[in-house]
Amino acid sequence: MHSPINPQAPGYSPVGLAEKEELVLRPLLAHDTQPSPGQRLKRKLSILLASGAVSLAVLFAFNILACNGTLFGIKPRPSELASPTPLQARDSQRSSGEEDCPCKPTSTVPDYFNTSPGPWIGKTATGKAPFMAQTRTFDHAATYIPNAPLQTQVPIQGWHPGNLSIFGMMGFLTPYTPSTGFGVDEWPLPDGAEIIWLQMVSRHGSRYPTGGSNVESFGARLANATGKFNATGELEFLNNWKYQMGTEILVPRGRQELFDSGVLHAYMYSSLYDPNTKIIARTTTQDRMLRSAENFLAGMFGLEWPNNVTLEVIIEGSNLNNSLAGYMNCPNEREDGLGSKARDIWVGHYLQDATERFSKLVTGYNWTIDDTYAAQTLCAYDTVASGYSRFCSLFTYEEWIGFGYSHDLQFYGNNAFGSDTGRAIGIGFQQEVLARLQNHTIPYSETQVNVTLDNNTVTFPLNQSLYLDFSHDTNIVSILAAFGLTQFEEDLPADKYPGEHNFTVSHMTPFGARLDIEIIKTPKPLKADRSGYEDEGEETKYVHFVLNQRTVPLGWSHPECDAERVDGWCEFETFLKVQEKMPGLARYKEVCFADGGSP
Repeated sequence: MHSPINPQAPGYSPVGLAEKEELVLRPLLAHDTQPSPGQRLKRKLSILLASGAVSLAVLFAFNILACNGTLFGIKPRPSELASPTPLQARDSQRSSGEEDCPCKPTSTVPDYFNTSPGPWIGKTATGKAPFMAQTRTFDHAATYIPNAPLQTQVPIQGWHPGNLSIFGMMGFLTPYTPSTGFGVDEWPLPDGAEIIWLQMVSRHGSRYPTGGSNVESFGARLANATGKFNATGELEFLNNWKYQMGTEILVPRGRQELFDSGVLHAYMYSSLYDPNTKIIARTTTQDRMLRSAENFLAGMFGLEWPNNVTLEVIIEGSNLNNSLAGYMNCPNEREDGLGSKARDIWVGHYLQDATERFSKLVTGYNWTIDDTYAAQTLCAYDTVASGYSRFCSLFTYEEWIGFGYSHDLQFYGNNAFGSDTGRAIGIGFQQEVLARLQNHTIPYSETQVNVTLDNNTVTFPLNQSLYLDFSHDTNIVSILAAFGLTQFEEDLPADKYPGEHNFTVSHMTPFGARLDIEIIKTPKPLKADRSGYEDEGEETKYVHFVLNQRTVPLGWSHPECDAERVDGWCEFETFLKVQEKMPGLARYKEVCFADGGSP
Protein backbone atom coordinates (compact mmCIF):
# COMPACT_ATOMS: atom_id res chain seq x y z
CA MET A 1 0.00 0.00 0.00
CA HIS A 2 1.29 3.47 -0.86
CA SER A 3 1.75 5.89 2.01
CA PRO A 4 -0.19 9.17 1.93
CA ILE A 5 1.55 12.19 0.55
CA ASN A 6 3.48 14.11 3.16
CA PRO A 7 3.83 17.79 2.26
CA GLN A 8 6.95 18.00 4.44
CA ALA A 9 8.68 15.12 2.74
CA PRO A 10 11.86 15.70 0.76
CA GLY A 11 11.12 17.23 -2.62
CA TYR A 12 8.25 19.40 -1.33
CA SER A 13 8.32 22.86 0.10
CA PRO A 14 5.50 25.11 1.43
CA VAL A 15 4.04 27.60 -1.02
CA GLY A 16 3.05 31.03 0.21
CA LEU A 17 0.19 33.09 -1.10
CA ALA A 18 2.58 35.38 -2.91
CA GLU A 19 3.91 32.41 -4.83
CA LYS A 20 0.54 30.91 -5.88
CA GLU A 21 0.92 32.35 -9.37
CA GLU A 22 3.90 30.06 -9.87
CA LEU A 23 2.09 27.01 -8.49
CA VAL A 24 0.96 25.58 -11.80
CA LEU A 25 4.42 26.12 -13.28
CA ARG A 26 6.54 24.83 -10.44
CA PRO A 27 7.69 21.23 -10.98
CA LEU A 28 7.87 18.68 -8.24
CA LEU A 29 11.53 17.87 -7.64
CA ALA A 30 12.95 14.59 -6.53
CA HIS A 31 15.48 16.37 -4.29
CA ASP A 32 15.39 19.45 -2.16
CA THR A 33 17.26 21.56 -4.74
CA GLN A 34 16.10 24.61 -6.66
CA PRO A 35 16.51 25.04 -10.49
CA SER A 36 18.50 27.90 -11.93
CA PRO A 37 16.66 30.95 -13.44
CA GLY A 38 17.50 29.73 -16.98
CA GLN A 39 16.12 26.30 -16.26
CA ARG A 40 12.96 27.80 -14.79
CA LEU A 41 12.38 30.01 -17.87
CA LYS A 42 12.93 27.07 -20.19
CA ARG A 43 10.51 24.91 -18.23
CA LYS A 44 7.92 27.73 -18.13
CA LEU A 45 8.02 28.00 -21.93
CA SER A 46 7.59 24.21 -22.26
CA ILE A 47 4.60 24.21 -19.94
CA LEU A 48 3.03 27.20 -21.74
CA LEU A 49 3.34 25.39 -25.06
CA ALA A 50 1.82 22.23 -23.56
CA SER A 51 -1.04 24.25 -22.04
CA GLY A 52 -1.71 25.87 -25.40
CA ALA A 53 -1.88 22.46 -27.06
CA VAL A 54 -4.34 21.22 -24.43
CA SER A 55 -6.48 24.33 -24.90
CA LEU A 56 -6.61 23.76 -28.64
CA ALA A 57 -7.57 20.12 -28.07
CA VAL A 58 -10.35 21.11 -25.69
CA LEU A 59 -11.58 23.75 -28.14
CA PHE A 60 -11.58 21.16 -30.93
CA ALA A 61 -13.51 18.72 -28.76
CA PHE A 62 -16.04 21.44 -27.93
CA ASN A 63 -16.37 22.14 -31.63
CA ILE A 64 -17.32 18.50 -32.22
CA LEU A 65 -19.82 18.58 -29.38
CA ALA A 66 -21.16 21.94 -30.37
CA CYS A 67 -22.11 21.45 -34.01
CA ASN A 68 -23.91 24.43 -35.58
CA GLY A 69 -23.29 26.69 -32.60
CA THR A 70 -24.77 24.50 -29.87
CA LEU A 71 -23.03 23.60 -26.69
CA PHE A 72 -24.29 20.46 -24.98
CA GLY A 73 -27.62 20.93 -26.75
CA ILE A 74 -28.00 24.65 -25.84
CA LYS A 75 -28.05 27.31 -28.51
CA PRO A 76 -27.56 31.02 -27.89
CA ARG A 77 -30.54 33.31 -28.15
CA PRO A 78 -31.24 34.75 -31.61
CA SER A 79 -30.00 38.16 -30.45
CA GLU A 80 -26.65 36.62 -29.61
CA LEU A 81 -26.26 35.27 -33.13
CA ALA A 82 -25.77 38.70 -34.73
CA SER A 83 -22.00 38.51 -34.39
CA PRO A 84 -20.93 34.90 -34.80
CA THR A 85 -18.32 33.61 -32.41
CA PRO A 86 -15.16 32.14 -33.92
CA LEU A 87 -16.60 28.71 -33.20
CA GLN A 88 -19.79 29.52 -35.12
CA ALA A 89 -17.86 31.19 -37.92
CA ARG A 90 -15.70 28.14 -38.49
CA ASP A 91 -18.78 25.90 -38.49
CA SER A 92 -20.54 28.08 -41.06
CA GLN A 93 -17.54 28.02 -43.35
CA ARG A 94 -17.39 24.25 -43.68
CA SER A 95 -17.68 23.13 -47.26
CA SER A 96 -20.67 21.04 -48.33
CA GLY A 97 -18.35 18.16 -49.10
CA GLU A 98 -17.21 17.84 -45.47
CA GLU A 99 -18.69 15.04 -43.43
CA ASP A 100 -21.44 16.37 -41.22
CA CYS A 101 -21.12 16.08 -37.49
CA PRO A 102 -23.34 13.23 -36.09
CA CYS A 103 -25.12 15.69 -33.84
CA LYS A 104 -25.93 18.16 -36.60
CA PRO A 105 -29.58 19.27 -36.22
CA THR A 106 -31.98 18.05 -38.88
CA SER A 107 -33.90 21.31 -38.87
CA THR A 108 -33.49 24.98 -38.05
CA VAL A 109 -35.48 24.59 -34.83
CA PRO A 110 -33.40 25.65 -31.80
CA ASP A 111 -32.36 22.75 -29.58
CA TYR A 112 -34.52 23.99 -26.74
CA PHE A 113 -37.59 23.65 -28.97
CA ASN A 114 -36.52 20.34 -30.49
CA THR A 115 -38.82 17.51 -29.40
CA SER A 116 -36.38 14.83 -30.63
CA PRO A 117 -33.70 14.91 -27.92
CA GLY A 118 -31.38 12.49 -29.67
CA PRO A 119 -28.59 11.13 -27.44
CA TRP A 120 -30.07 12.84 -24.37
CA ILE A 121 -33.29 10.87 -24.45
CA GLY A 122 -32.47 8.67 -21.45
CA LYS A 123 -33.42 5.01 -21.04
CA THR A 124 -36.19 3.83 -23.37
CA ALA A 125 -36.63 0.10 -22.83
CA THR A 126 -40.20 -1.08 -23.26
CA GLY A 127 -42.02 -4.00 -21.71
CA LYS A 128 -43.91 -6.88 -23.24
CA ALA A 129 -46.61 -5.83 -25.68
CA PRO A 130 -50.08 -6.25 -24.13
CA PHE A 131 -52.65 -8.61 -25.62
CA MET A 132 -55.78 -8.00 -23.55
CA ALA A 133 -58.07 -9.26 -26.31
CA GLN A 134 -56.49 -12.66 -25.72
CA THR A 135 -55.84 -12.60 -21.99
CA ARG A 136 -58.90 -10.96 -20.42
CA THR A 137 -61.58 -13.01 -18.68
CA PHE A 138 -65.31 -12.54 -18.13
CA ASP A 139 -67.63 -13.28 -15.27
CA HIS A 140 -70.79 -14.61 -16.85
CA ALA A 141 -72.66 -14.12 -13.59
CA ALA A 142 -72.11 -10.39 -13.85
CA THR A 143 -73.24 -7.76 -16.34
CA TYR A 144 -70.73 -7.20 -19.14
CA ILE A 145 -69.59 -3.57 -19.04
CA PRO A 146 -67.22 -2.61 -21.87
CA ASN A 147 -64.87 0.32 -21.71
CA ALA A 148 -66.91 3.54 -22.06
CA PRO A 149 -66.16 7.28 -21.92
CA LEU A 150 -67.95 9.68 -19.59
CA GLN A 151 -71.27 11.14 -20.72
CA THR A 152 -72.62 14.66 -20.23
CA GLN A 153 -75.71 14.59 -18.01
CA VAL A 154 -78.51 17.08 -18.57
CA PRO A 155 -82.06 17.20 -17.18
CA ILE A 156 -84.45 15.55 -19.62
CA GLN A 157 -88.20 15.43 -19.07
CA GLY A 158 -89.36 11.81 -18.97
CA TRP A 159 -85.94 10.34 -18.22
CA HIS A 160 -85.81 7.89 -15.31
CA PRO A 161 -82.95 6.11 -13.59
CA GLY A 162 -82.05 3.06 -15.62
CA ASN A 163 -82.86 4.74 -18.93
CA LEU A 164 -80.13 5.07 -21.53
CA SER A 165 -78.46 8.48 -21.64
CA ILE A 166 -79.67 10.64 -24.50
CA PHE A 167 -76.04 10.86 -25.61
CA GLY A 168 -76.17 7.17 -26.37
CA MET A 169 -79.15 7.53 -28.72
CA MET A 170 -78.15 10.29 -31.13
CA GLY A 171 -77.68 8.12 -34.21
CA PHE A 172 -74.57 8.90 -36.22
CA LEU A 173 -73.99 11.96 -33.98
CA THR A 174 -73.58 9.83 -30.86
CA PRO A 175 -70.27 10.45 -29.09
CA TYR A 176 -68.41 7.16 -28.96
CA THR A 177 -69.75 4.65 -26.51
CA PRO A 178 -69.43 0.86 -26.68
CA SER A 179 -72.40 -0.95 -28.13
CA THR A 180 -74.95 -2.48 -25.79
CA GLY A 181 -74.55 -5.78 -27.65
CA PHE A 182 -75.79 -7.66 -30.68
CA GLY A 183 -77.39 -10.74 -29.13
CA VAL A 184 -74.55 -12.93 -27.81
CA ASP A 185 -72.32 -12.86 -24.76
CA GLU A 186 -68.63 -12.06 -24.82
CA TRP A 187 -66.27 -15.00 -24.34
CA PRO A 188 -62.56 -15.13 -23.48
CA LEU A 189 -60.24 -17.20 -25.59
CA PRO A 190 -59.96 -20.82 -24.43
CA ASP A 191 -56.62 -22.25 -23.35
CA GLY A 192 -54.35 -22.87 -26.31
CA ALA A 193 -56.16 -20.41 -28.62
CA GLU A 194 -54.51 -17.27 -29.98
CA ILE A 195 -55.47 -14.26 -32.08
CA ILE A 196 -53.20 -14.24 -35.12
CA TRP A 197 -54.60 -11.47 -37.35
CA LEU A 198 -56.65 -8.29 -37.10
CA GLN A 199 -58.33 -6.00 -39.61
CA MET A 200 -59.74 -2.79 -38.13
CA VAL A 201 -61.81 -0.18 -39.95
CA SER A 202 -62.64 2.92 -37.92
CA ARG A 203 -64.88 5.91 -38.37
CA HIS A 204 -63.47 9.38 -37.73
CA GLY A 205 -64.12 11.14 -34.43
CA SER A 206 -66.67 13.77 -33.44
CA ARG A 207 -66.65 16.70 -35.84
CA TYR A 208 -68.31 19.96 -36.75
CA PRO A 209 -71.34 19.79 -39.09
CA THR A 210 -70.83 19.24 -42.79
CA GLY A 211 -71.23 22.19 -45.12
CA GLY A 212 -74.84 23.01 -45.98
CA SER A 213 -76.22 21.02 -43.03
CA ASN A 214 -79.62 21.66 -41.51
CA VAL A 215 -78.05 23.29 -38.43
CA GLU A 216 -76.12 25.74 -40.60
CA SER A 217 -79.30 26.64 -42.46
CA PHE A 218 -81.14 27.08 -39.16
CA GLY A 219 -78.48 29.53 -37.99
CA ALA A 220 -78.76 31.48 -41.23
CA ARG A 221 -82.55 31.69 -40.95
CA LEU A 222 -82.41 33.09 -37.43
CA ALA A 223 -79.69 35.56 -38.45
CA ASN A 224 -81.88 36.79 -41.30
CA ALA A 225 -84.70 37.37 -38.81
CA THR A 226 -82.63 39.66 -36.58
CA GLY A 227 -84.71 42.60 -35.42
CA LYS A 228 -87.95 40.69 -35.82
CA PHE A 229 -87.29 37.41 -34.03
CA ASN A 230 -88.15 37.24 -30.36
CA ALA A 231 -88.26 34.17 -28.15
CA THR A 232 -89.50 33.65 -24.61
CA GLY A 233 -89.49 30.90 -22.03
CA GLU A 234 -87.07 28.05 -22.60
CA LEU A 235 -86.18 29.48 -26.04
CA GLU A 236 -85.27 32.93 -24.71
CA PHE A 237 -81.55 32.19 -25.05
CA LEU A 238 -82.01 32.22 -28.84
CA ASN A 239 -82.44 36.00 -28.76
CA ASN A 240 -78.68 36.34 -28.31
CA TRP A 241 -77.61 33.07 -29.90
CA LYS A 242 -75.51 32.95 -33.07
CA TYR A 243 -74.46 29.97 -35.14
CA GLN A 244 -70.69 29.77 -34.77
CA MET A 245 -69.85 26.18 -35.68
CA GLY A 246 -66.88 25.19 -37.76
CA THR A 247 -67.16 22.86 -40.74
CA GLU A 248 -66.35 19.14 -40.86
CA ILE A 249 -63.04 19.11 -39.00
CA LEU A 250 -62.55 17.24 -35.73
CA VAL A 251 -63.53 18.85 -32.46
CA PRO A 252 -61.43 18.15 -29.35
CA ARG A 253 -63.71 15.27 -28.36
CA GLY A 254 -63.13 13.76 -31.79
CA ARG A 255 -59.39 13.80 -31.31
CA GLN A 256 -59.83 12.20 -27.90
CA GLU A 257 -62.11 9.47 -29.26
CA LEU A 258 -59.55 8.34 -31.80
CA PHE A 259 -56.62 8.68 -29.40
CA ASP A 260 -58.50 6.62 -26.81
CA SER A 261 -59.33 4.06 -29.47
CA GLY A 262 -55.65 3.80 -30.33
CA VAL A 263 -54.79 3.30 -26.65
CA LEU A 264 -57.47 0.61 -26.36
CA HIS A 265 -56.19 -1.17 -29.46
CA ALA A 266 -52.67 -0.98 -28.07
CA TYR A 267 -53.83 -2.87 -25.00
CA MET A 268 -55.91 -5.28 -27.04
CA TYR A 269 -53.68 -6.09 -30.00
CA SER A 270 -50.12 -4.76 -29.62
CA SER A 271 -48.68 -8.27 -29.70
CA LEU A 272 -49.76 -8.54 -33.34
CA TYR A 273 -47.32 -5.78 -34.25
CA ASP A 274 -43.73 -6.75 -35.04
CA PRO A 275 -41.56 -3.91 -33.66
CA ASN A 276 -38.91 -4.72 -36.27
CA THR A 277 -41.28 -3.75 -39.09
CA LYS A 278 -43.11 -0.67 -40.32
CA ILE A 279 -46.70 -1.33 -41.32
CA ILE A 280 -49.02 0.45 -43.76
CA ALA A 281 -52.23 2.05 -42.44
CA ARG A 282 -54.77 3.71 -44.74
CA THR A 283 -57.02 6.75 -44.58
CA THR A 284 -58.46 9.33 -47.00
CA THR A 285 -57.53 12.90 -47.83
CA GLN A 286 -60.37 14.59 -45.94
CA ASP A 287 -58.93 16.50 -43.01
CA ARG A 288 -61.05 14.76 -40.38
CA MET A 289 -60.02 11.40 -41.82
CA LEU A 290 -56.31 12.19 -41.83
CA ARG A 291 -56.35 13.71 -38.34
CA SER A 292 -58.39 10.80 -36.99
CA ALA A 293 -55.80 8.35 -38.28
CA GLU A 294 -52.97 10.40 -36.80
CA ASN A 295 -54.64 10.62 -33.39
CA PHE A 296 -55.37 6.90 -33.38
CA LEU A 297 -51.79 6.03 -34.28
CA ALA A 298 -50.48 8.40 -31.60
CA GLY A 299 -52.67 6.61 -29.08
CA MET A 300 -51.56 3.16 -30.19
CA PHE A 301 -47.86 3.74 -30.84
CA GLY A 302 -47.07 7.07 -29.18
CA LEU A 303 -46.10 10.40 -30.69
CA GLU A 304 -43.25 8.74 -32.58
CA TRP A 305 -45.75 6.59 -34.52
CA PRO A 306 -44.16 7.46 -37.92
CA ASN A 307 -41.36 5.12 -36.84
CA ASN A 308 -43.92 2.29 -36.72
CA VAL A 309 -46.42 3.14 -39.42
CA THR A 310 -46.48 4.62 -42.91
CA LEU A 311 -49.84 6.32 -43.41
CA GLU A 312 -51.25 5.84 -46.91
CA VAL A 313 -53.60 8.71 -47.77
CA ILE A 314 -56.02 7.84 -50.59
CA ILE A 315 -57.71 10.64 -52.53
CA GLU A 316 -61.39 11.04 -51.70
CA GLY A 317 -63.08 12.63 -54.68
CA SER A 318 -65.97 12.15 -57.08
CA ASN A 319 -65.61 9.27 -59.54
CA LEU A 320 -62.34 8.14 -57.94
CA ASN A 321 -61.86 4.57 -56.75
CA ASN A 322 -61.49 4.43 -53.00
CA SER A 323 -62.86 1.55 -50.93
CA LEU A 324 -62.76 3.72 -47.80
CA ALA A 325 -65.24 6.12 -49.43
CA GLY A 326 -67.04 3.70 -51.75
CA TYR A 327 -69.90 6.07 -52.52
CA MET A 328 -67.52 8.39 -54.39
CA ASN A 329 -67.53 6.07 -57.39
CA CYS A 330 -71.16 5.01 -57.28
CA PRO A 331 -73.02 7.74 -59.21
CA ASN A 332 -76.44 6.27 -58.44
CA GLU A 333 -75.91 6.53 -54.70
CA ARG A 334 -78.19 9.27 -53.38
CA GLU A 335 -78.05 11.13 -50.08
CA ASP A 336 -81.73 11.94 -50.53
CA GLY A 337 -82.78 8.37 -51.21
CA LEU A 338 -85.54 6.28 -49.68
CA GLY A 339 -83.96 6.59 -46.25
CA SER A 340 -84.12 10.37 -46.28
CA LYS A 341 -87.77 10.28 -47.35
CA ALA A 342 -88.62 7.84 -44.54
CA ARG A 343 -86.76 10.03 -42.05
CA ASP A 344 -88.72 13.13 -43.08
CA ILE A 345 -92.01 11.29 -42.62
CA TRP A 346 -90.97 10.18 -39.15
CA VAL A 347 -89.67 13.62 -38.14
CA GLY A 348 -93.04 15.14 -39.08
CA HIS A 349 -94.66 12.63 -36.74
CA TYR A 350 -92.50 12.52 -33.62
CA LEU A 351 -91.66 16.27 -33.50
CA GLN A 352 -95.17 17.57 -34.06
CA ASP A 353 -95.77 18.29 -30.36
CA ALA A 354 -92.36 19.94 -29.91
CA THR A 355 -92.94 22.16 -32.93
CA GLU A 356 -96.24 23.34 -31.46
CA ARG A 357 -94.56 24.05 -28.10
CA PHE A 358 -91.79 26.11 -29.65
CA SER A 359 -94.05 28.01 -32.03
CA LYS A 360 -95.92 29.43 -29.05
CA LEU A 361 -92.69 30.84 -27.65
CA VAL A 362 -91.59 32.67 -30.80
CA THR A 363 -92.83 35.84 -32.51
CA GLY A 364 -91.64 37.51 -35.70
CA TYR A 365 -90.59 34.17 -37.18
CA ASN A 366 -92.38 31.23 -38.73
CA TRP A 367 -91.05 28.31 -36.69
CA THR A 368 -91.33 25.07 -38.67
CA ILE A 369 -90.66 21.42 -38.02
CA ASP A 370 -87.35 21.81 -39.86
CA ASP A 371 -86.31 24.31 -37.20
CA THR A 372 -87.28 21.86 -34.46
CA TYR A 373 -85.24 19.03 -35.99
CA ALA A 374 -82.27 21.36 -36.51
CA ALA A 375 -82.47 22.52 -32.88
CA GLN A 376 -82.45 18.91 -31.72
CA THR A 377 -79.51 18.14 -34.00
CA LEU A 378 -77.66 21.13 -32.56
CA CYS A 379 -77.70 19.50 -29.15
CA ALA A 380 -75.42 16.77 -30.46
CA TYR A 381 -73.06 19.05 -32.39
CA ASP A 382 -72.97 21.77 -29.75
CA THR A 383 -72.17 19.28 -27.00
CA VAL A 384 -69.14 17.73 -28.70
CA ALA A 385 -67.93 21.14 -29.89
CA SER A 386 -68.51 23.16 -26.71
CA GLY A 387 -68.95 20.57 -23.99
CA TYR A 388 -72.52 21.61 -23.17
CA SER A 389 -75.63 22.65 -25.06
CA ARG A 390 -78.82 24.37 -23.98
CA PHE A 391 -80.64 22.73 -26.88
CA CYS A 392 -80.59 19.31 -25.20
CA SER A 393 -83.07 20.04 -22.43
CA LEU A 394 -85.64 21.37 -24.89
CA PHE A 395 -86.77 17.85 -25.78
CA THR A 396 -88.40 15.02 -23.88
CA TYR A 397 -86.90 11.58 -23.48
CA GLU A 398 -89.46 10.16 -25.90
CA GLU A 399 -88.45 12.77 -28.46
CA TRP A 400 -84.83 11.70 -28.08
CA ILE A 401 -85.81 8.12 -28.79
CA GLY A 402 -87.49 9.46 -31.93
CA PHE A 403 -84.34 11.38 -32.88
CA GLY A 404 -82.19 8.25 -32.81
CA TYR A 405 -84.76 6.35 -34.84
CA SER A 406 -84.80 9.09 -37.51
CA HIS A 407 -81.16 8.23 -38.26
CA ASP A 408 -81.90 4.51 -38.31
CA LEU A 409 -84.45 5.15 -41.05
CA GLN A 410 -82.08 7.42 -42.96
CA PHE A 411 -79.07 5.08 -42.92
CA TYR A 412 -81.06 1.93 -43.54
CA GLY A 413 -82.77 3.32 -46.61
CA ASN A 414 -79.75 5.20 -48.01
CA ASN A 415 -76.74 3.06 -47.13
CA ALA A 416 -77.77 -0.42 -46.00
CA PHE A 417 -80.14 -3.20 -47.04
CA GLY A 418 -82.94 -0.72 -47.74
CA SER A 419 -80.95 0.77 -50.62
CA ASP A 420 -80.10 -0.81 -53.97
CA THR A 421 -76.58 0.59 -53.65
CA GLY A 422 -76.08 -0.32 -49.98
CA ARG A 423 -74.08 -3.51 -50.49
CA ALA A 424 -72.31 -2.12 -53.56
CA ILE A 425 -70.80 0.84 -51.70
CA GLY A 426 -69.07 -1.49 -49.24
CA ILE A 427 -68.14 -4.33 -51.58
CA GLY A 428 -64.73 -2.92 -52.49
CA PHE A 429 -63.59 -3.06 -48.88
CA GLN A 430 -65.02 -6.57 -48.50
CA GLN A 431 -62.92 -7.65 -51.47
CA GLU A 432 -59.79 -6.12 -49.95
CA VAL A 433 -60.29 -7.98 -46.68
CA LEU A 434 -60.68 -11.28 -48.51
CA ALA A 435 -57.57 -10.56 -50.59
CA ARG A 436 -55.57 -9.97 -47.42
CA LEU A 437 -56.95 -13.13 -45.83
CA GLN A 438 -56.07 -15.14 -48.94
CA ASN A 439 -52.69 -13.45 -49.39
CA HIS A 440 -53.03 -11.94 -52.86
CA THR A 441 -53.16 -8.50 -54.44
CA ILE A 442 -56.05 -7.29 -56.62
CA PRO A 443 -54.94 -6.86 -60.26
CA TYR A 444 -58.51 -6.40 -61.51
CA SER A 445 -61.82 -5.57 -59.88
CA GLU A 446 -65.34 -4.68 -60.90
CA THR A 447 -65.73 -2.67 -57.71
CA GLN A 448 -64.46 0.68 -56.45
CA VAL A 449 -61.15 -0.87 -55.42
CA ASN A 450 -58.18 1.30 -56.41
CA VAL A 451 -56.33 -1.31 -58.46
CA THR A 452 -53.29 0.94 -58.92
CA LEU A 453 -52.72 0.74 -55.18
CA ASP A 454 -54.12 -2.72 -54.47
CA ASN A 455 -52.02 -4.50 -57.12
CA ASN A 456 -48.80 -3.35 -55.46
CA THR A 457 -47.51 -4.89 -52.21
CA VAL A 458 -45.86 -1.58 -51.33
CA THR A 459 -49.26 0.11 -50.99
CA PHE A 460 -51.27 -3.07 -50.37
CA PRO A 461 -48.98 -5.25 -48.25
CA LEU A 462 -49.85 -8.85 -47.52
CA ASN A 463 -47.32 -9.66 -44.79
CA GLN A 464 -48.95 -7.78 -41.90
CA SER A 465 -50.89 -9.35 -39.05
CA LEU A 466 -52.31 -5.94 -38.10
CA TYR A 467 -54.26 -3.84 -40.64
CA LEU A 468 -55.62 -0.41 -39.73
CA ASP A 469 -58.01 1.50 -42.02
CA PHE A 470 -60.11 4.64 -41.52
CA SER A 471 -63.45 5.34 -43.16
CA HIS A 472 -66.85 7.04 -42.78
CA ASP A 473 -70.07 6.04 -41.00
CA THR A 474 -72.14 5.47 -44.14
CA ASN A 475 -69.30 3.46 -45.67
CA ILE A 476 -69.01 1.23 -42.59
CA VAL A 477 -72.77 0.57 -42.65
CA SER A 478 -72.39 -0.43 -46.30
CA ILE A 479 -69.40 -2.65 -45.42
CA LEU A 480 -71.57 -4.53 -42.92
CA ALA A 481 -74.16 -5.00 -45.67
CA ALA A 482 -71.48 -6.08 -48.16
CA PHE A 483 -70.37 -8.83 -45.75
CA GLY A 484 -73.98 -10.02 -45.82
CA LEU A 485 -74.77 -9.38 -42.15
CA THR A 486 -78.50 -9.80 -42.60
CA GLN A 487 -79.20 -9.67 -38.88
CA PHE A 488 -79.30 -5.92 -39.61
CA GLU A 489 -81.88 -6.40 -42.38
CA GLU A 490 -85.37 -5.61 -41.14
CA ASP A 491 -88.49 -3.63 -41.93
CA LEU A 492 -88.40 -0.22 -40.27
CA PRO A 493 -91.75 1.61 -40.42
CA ALA A 494 -91.69 5.36 -40.99
CA ASP A 495 -94.89 6.11 -39.07
CA LYS A 496 -94.20 4.48 -35.69
CA TYR A 497 -91.35 3.48 -33.45
CA PRO A 498 -90.93 -0.32 -33.55
CA GLY A 499 -89.21 -0.66 -30.18
CA GLU A 500 -85.72 -2.08 -29.82
CA HIS A 501 -84.32 -3.26 -33.14
CA ASN A 502 -81.05 -4.56 -34.52
CA PHE A 503 -80.33 -1.79 -37.00
CA THR A 504 -79.62 0.98 -34.49
CA VAL A 505 -77.12 3.49 -35.82
CA SER A 506 -76.20 4.73 -32.34
CA HIS A 507 -74.82 1.24 -31.63
CA MET A 508 -73.33 0.67 -35.07
CA THR A 509 -71.58 3.84 -36.21
CA PRO A 510 -71.28 6.47 -33.47
CA PHE A 511 -68.38 8.89 -33.78
CA GLY A 512 -65.18 6.86 -33.49
CA ALA A 513 -66.94 3.57 -34.32
CA ARG A 514 -64.68 0.64 -35.12
CA LEU A 515 -65.13 -2.82 -36.62
CA ASP A 516 -62.44 -5.29 -35.57
CA ILE A 517 -62.21 -8.53 -37.56
CA GLU A 518 -60.15 -11.09 -35.65
CA ILE A 519 -58.72 -14.38 -36.89
CA ILE A 520 -58.36 -16.85 -34.02
CA LYS A 521 -56.41 -20.13 -34.15
CA THR A 522 -57.30 -23.05 -31.88
CA PRO A 523 -55.46 -26.39 -31.48
CA LYS A 524 -58.70 -28.32 -32.17
CA PRO A 525 -62.24 -27.45 -33.21
CA LEU A 526 -64.06 -25.58 -30.44
CA LYS A 527 -67.48 -26.79 -29.36
CA ALA A 528 -70.35 -24.46 -30.28
CA ASP A 529 -71.50 -24.25 -26.63
CA ARG A 530 -67.93 -23.34 -25.52
CA SER A 531 -67.80 -26.32 -23.17
CA GLY A 532 -64.35 -27.22 -24.50
CA TYR A 533 -62.54 -28.58 -27.52
CA GLU A 534 -63.79 -31.47 -29.59
CA ASP A 535 -62.08 -34.76 -28.80
CA GLU A 536 -60.81 -35.11 -32.35
CA GLY A 537 -59.79 -32.70 -35.06
CA GLU A 538 -56.91 -30.59 -36.24
CA GLU A 539 -55.86 -27.02 -35.76
CA THR A 540 -58.76 -24.72 -36.69
CA LYS A 541 -59.13 -21.03 -37.46
CA TYR A 542 -62.17 -18.88 -36.75
CA VAL A 543 -63.41 -15.42 -37.79
CA HIS A 544 -64.73 -13.09 -35.08
CA PHE A 545 -66.48 -9.78 -35.85
CA VAL A 546 -66.36 -7.17 -33.07
CA LEU A 547 -68.32 -3.95 -33.62
CA ASN A 548 -67.75 -1.24 -31.01
CA GLN A 549 -66.42 -3.79 -28.52
CA ARG A 550 -69.29 -6.25 -28.86
CA THR A 551 -69.52 -9.46 -30.89
CA VAL A 552 -71.61 -9.59 -34.06
CA PRO A 553 -72.75 -13.24 -34.31
CA LEU A 554 -71.91 -14.38 -37.84
CA GLY A 555 -74.15 -17.45 -37.59
CA TRP A 556 -77.23 -15.25 -37.27
CA SER A 557 -76.60 -13.92 -40.77
CA HIS A 558 -74.92 -16.96 -42.31
CA PRO A 559 -76.42 -20.28 -41.18
CA GLU A 560 -73.37 -22.05 -42.59
CA CYS A 561 -71.41 -20.49 -39.70
CA ASP A 562 -73.67 -22.27 -37.18
CA ALA A 563 -76.25 -20.04 -35.54
CA GLU A 564 -75.98 -22.18 -32.39
CA ARG A 565 -72.49 -20.95 -31.65
CA VAL A 566 -72.77 -18.98 -28.43
CA ASP A 567 -69.58 -17.01 -29.22
CA GLY A 568 -70.71 -15.82 -32.67
CA TRP A 569 -67.55 -17.11 -34.39
CA CYS A 570 -67.41 -18.64 -37.85
CA GLU A 571 -64.97 -21.31 -39.04
CA PHE A 572 -62.43 -19.66 -41.34
CA GLU A 573 -62.88 -21.71 -44.51
CA THR A 574 -66.66 -21.58 -44.12
CA PHE A 575 -66.49 -17.80 -43.85
CA LEU A 576 -64.44 -17.54 -47.05
CA LYS A 577 -66.89 -19.79 -48.86
CA VAL A 578 -69.86 -17.69 -47.72
CA GLN A 579 -68.16 -14.47 -48.81
CA GLU A 580 -67.57 -15.70 -52.37
CA LYS A 581 -71.16 -14.95 -53.31
CA MET A 582 -71.25 -11.41 -51.90
CA PRO A 583 -70.07 -9.56 -55.05
CA GLY A 584 -72.93 -11.15 -56.97
CA LEU A 585 -75.41 -9.94 -54.37
CA ALA A 586 -73.89 -6.44 -54.38
CA ARG A 587 -74.17 -6.05 -58.21
CA TYR A 588 -71.81 -3.07 -58.13
CA LYS A 589 -71.70 -2.13 -61.82
CA GLU A 590 -75.42 -2.68 -62.30
CA VAL A 591 -76.71 -0.65 -59.35
CA CYS A 592 -74.06 2.09 -59.39
CA PHE A 593 -73.91 2.86 -63.12
CA ALA A 594 -77.18 1.72 -64.74
CA ASP A 595 -79.80 4.19 -65.95
CA GLY A 596 -77.69 7.29 -66.13
CA GLY A 597 -74.71 6.48 -63.94
CA SER A 598 -71.51 6.66 -65.97
CA PRO A 599 -68.39 4.60 -65.16
